[in-house]
Amino acid sequence: MQDHGELITRAQAWLDEDPDQETREELAKLLAAAPGDPAAADDLAARFAGTLQFGTAGLRGELGAGPMRMNRSVVIRAAAGLAAYLKGKGHTNGLVVIGYDARHKSADFARDTAAVMTGAGLRAAVLPRPLPTPVLAFAIRHLGAVAGVEVTASHNPPRDNGYKVYLGDGSQIVPPADGEIAAEIDAVRSLHDVPRPDGGWQTLGEDVLEAYLARTDAVLAPGSPRTARTVYTAMHGVGKDTLLAAFARAGFPEPVLVAEQAEPDPDFPTVAFPNPEEPGAMDLSFATAREARPDLVIANDPDADRCAVAVPAGDGSWRMLRGDEVGALLAAHLVRRGATGTFAESIVSSSLLGRIAEAAGLPYEETLTGFKWIARVEGLRYGYEEALGYCVDPEGVRDKDGITAALLITELASELKEAGRTLLDLLDDLAVEHGLHATDQLSVRVEDLSLIAAAMRRLRERQPERLAGLAVMRAEDLTKGTETLPPTDGLRYTLDGARVIVRPSGTEPKLKCYLEVVVPVGDRSGLPQAHERAAELLAALKRDLAAAAGI
Repeated sequence: MQDHGELITRAQAWLDEDPDQETREELAKLLAAAPGDPAAADDLAARFAGTLQFGTAGLRGELGAGPMRMNRSVVIRAAAGLAAYLKGKGHTNGLVVIGYDARHKSADFARDTAAVMTGAGLRAAVLPRPLPTPVLAFAIRHLGAVAGVEVTASHNPPRDNGYKVYLGDGSQIVPPADGEIAAEIDAVRSLHDVPRPDGGWQTLGEDVLEAYLARTDAVLAPGSPRTARTVYTAMHGVGKDTLLAAFARAGFPEPVLVAEQAEPDPDFPTVAFPNPEEPGAMDLSFATAREARPDLVIANDPDADRCAVAVPAGDGSWRMLRGDEVGALLAAHLVRRGATGTFAESIVSSSLLGRIAEAAGLPYEETLTGFKWIARVEGLRYGYEEALGYCVDPEGVRDKDGITAALLITELASELKEAGRTLLDLLDDLAVEHGLHATDQLSVRVEDLSLIAAAMRRLRERQPERLAGLAVMRAEDLTKGTETLPPTDGLRYTLDGARVIVRPSGTEPKLKCYLEVVVPVGDRSGLPQAHERAAELLAALKRDLAAAAGI
């Protein structure tokens, strides 16, 4: 429990150096109200209960005043820590590229970062306007930068923002860099010690975007069919203009836009969560699709590094493909085109990718969760993660890229269309060849983070022997690491015909349980029965796991 006098002293000191008029007023009101208002006192205490932790996801949190919120003071400290880290590694005159999305405060945070880098003697270049995260990831390698920063909270709620850091290889930071940067951030005593000139950095022109768009052409096969018709939503984010330009260059029919979600809007007025995976987020897309009758629906998340795909279900409705289904479809497409190199995915993604790679005689690797790990796989040709992230051009963008993934899946849909087939037909082919790999997720959002720790502790103390009637053949506590994986907070259960992974989310207050069942399929006539069996097993896994974890 914080001492009240100490809390007031800390809050006043924070207020005195806060450069943002908006958060200054917010904090001043809380300080004035706290003595007589218990709710204001609790709010103040929560904001000063620690500091927003810088980790492998960088920073992400709710906007507002205080060290436990995202604001200009926190960002300036983060930028100063990053600058000190880079200089400590010998990058005394290195270039840092900065991108940002269209969320509240993103442009301010990008400008502050540029000022801090310039003040530290580094060179800074800011993208010309709010653009997709993959453009920033591309620009780092394209311009030979020593680091990059993307100001985004991706698909988080409107009240959040974030700060994602990349190093010079164009991929996101991993340990030990995150800890070393965090230590430099902690060493910043006062904002008054951080030089922030009013200028001196470069604002990049359209040529960097043009270079990215020229690169997107390379993911498609020369002369491939480009006939599939799409409905597209940018989910109130920054993807629209870049995706439309990429589709026009490629020669696809112009996507029909979901008008209500086409333009950037930091308040995300039509969705509770701006994430295509969340219930209701795709409703407007499906309404548009019922009118336009396209071959597929494409959705980007707000910073356009993820790509969601939906297809006609045959009864007038639309079916969202799971990330694992799109991941397998893209892999099969690349194999058929003769791709060489390593196929990689995270441990929470479907094991079907390994089967596809093995059948094609291609190397395959499994990594920890997150593209920061997938992108570092040696010889990577294709990587994906079940959370709608796909890396189809690792030489250009060493991260997930919702623009190039959209191009590639639309090329595949066009090829199938020319043959009188659909993406669902190809999924059936894969099920017959490799067995039906069906995945689902049990995801629990909490207000109290201790509930997640309690669930993990419960599972560790009392390991389940059976789930969904299937014997647990092997239980692994991933905090100890494995022969191929470094330690991470997670549990993996290998069952007879199924797999379960339980882990806390790295970016949201959620406990996530990833479920997969594999049902053998003799021929196409056995598919309906296999789907039925898979659905039963997944439902039972959810029920039994929830009971075992106490959630």
